[in-house]
Amino acid sequence: MHVVVRQYKGSSKLIDELEQRKGDVEKLIRDVPGFVNYYLVRTADGGVSISVFDSPAGTAESNKAAAAYIKENLDGIAAGPPEVVDGESVINFSA
Repeated sequence: MHVVVRQYKGSSKLIDELEQRKGDVEKLIRDVPGFVNYYLVRTADGGVSISVFDSPAGTAESNKAAAAYIKENLDGIAAGPPEVVDGESVINFSA
């Protein structure tokens, strides 16, 4: 599994907008090949998205898709580009 974390600092309004556009966000991420899981987490200073895919190609494609969506639909709302961290999951479990 491959995971990408995007941290949106100082972008509470962006997280609010993404929450209101849940259907758009879900379609965008689910359409990326190899989709496994997605979370959008509100933080004190904005938010974090966590996307899980079955290959590095999925995380790369999701980064492109997310950036394009924000630029096309929410330009000016984000405080700046997110900090992006991606890598291979080495431990994975759930309930």
